[in-house]
Amino acid sequence: MKSGKRWLILVLAAVSLLFLGLIYAWSIFRGPLSEVYPTWTLSQLSLTFTISMAMFCIGGFVGGITGKILSLRVKFFISAVMLFVAFFGVSLMNPADPGKSLIMLYVFYAFFGGGGVGFAYNAIIGQVAKWFPDKIGFASGVMLMGFGLGALVLGGVATSLMASLGIPMTFKIFAVCFAVVMILSAFIIKAPTAEEIAALAPASAAKEVKVEDVAVKSYTPGEMIKSATFWFFLLWVVALSSAGLLVINSAASISVAYGGAAILGMIISLFNGFGRIVNGSVFDKKGAATAIFVCTLFMIVAGALMVVGHMSNSYIFILAGLIFVGLGFGGCPALTSAFVNKAFGPEHFPTNFSVCNFNLLLAASIGPTLSAKLLEAAGGSYISNFYAVLAFAVVGLVGWVFLAKALKKAN
Repeated sequence: MKSGKRWLILVLAAVSLLFLGLIYAWSIFRGPLSEVYPTWTLSQLSLTFTISMAMFCIGGFVGGITGKILSLRVKFFISAVMLFVAFFGVSLMNPADPGKSLIMLYVFYAFFGGGGVGFAYNAIIGQVAKWFPDKIGFASGVMLMGFGLGALVLGGVATSLMASLGIPMTFKIFAVCFAVVMILSAFIIKAPTAEEIAALAPASAAKEVKVEDVAVKSYTPGEMIKSATFWFFLLWVVALSSAGLLVINSAASISVAYGGAAILGMIISLFNGFGRIVNGSVFDKKGAATAIFVCTLFMIVAGALMVVGHMSNSYIFILAGLIFVGLGFGGCPALTSAFVNKAFGPEHFPTNFSVCNFNLLLAASIGPTLSAKLLEAAGGSYISNFYAVLAFAVVGLVGWVFLAKALKKAN
């Protein structure tokens, strides 16, 4: 195996996921769309994000179970078609018919967009992870950093394009860009051959890992969901993801509400990406239990900072809270990838990973929906949202306690 080949593939995978990460930029699109369609309610707009996250999970699951049927290249082609349809379809919405346009938004942006992203997401992570049996946490963090930064990098581009060219043309441009990136990825990103996997085995064997992080066998999806370890991990990741999505869904609006610029709200995406590498690296060096605790601590600090920021009317505390939300929420997908690979074995990883990713289906139903309800009940104040972040983080801490015990018992 040529030296550095796996690192090049990792970088290319991160770039591809950067584009797919635009799914998290919904708060950037929500404002301009609400101006064009003033009759759409906050709950209706939030439902778009919820559906897109649900389809992201379903798309990832379909990608996982078709792993032995469809090649990586074919999966990229399917994703390219779905994402082109998603963005081009949104560009055809008509402000004169808001009812039909809302349905189109759900069908194209949420259904095709979320599903297309999930399908490619699973394909990339499921195959590229095989290149890094010795650095699974770090590799997951790098790939998912790209995914997390998509909202920040492309969100800014989207804002500029919508201001200068309008919403329809912006979505047409993204339709072409996404299709091109996925097609190029199909010819560049490759899974390792059997010989390359064998060559990587010595590095993995030489790496010191904690006993509780090593799967005693390779679990099938059915066996995995029967284990206590799976359910305690699910409790933890749903709690922290719900806390993160309470804020991510309204990050730009929160920033504006406390005196900042809308784009500053997207700083959460920067630390969302950074948090994936930080938490993934802690996983490699200190093990699953420590990494999950650190991630939980980030979210507890985030909730506390935002509560203080509201009470003192200090944007500095709000901004710091957004940063810690990014660090905590960013750890969830990176640790899900690394944890599933180590705790349940690599043999069925693509499918097991997609099953665990259904945590986002629950979190996307809980977080944005609860955020909208709390915001409406509080008359536009975000304080109840901030308390909810803190409450979910505490639930995550409880989940971590039981998970740590389950890991020790299982091994």
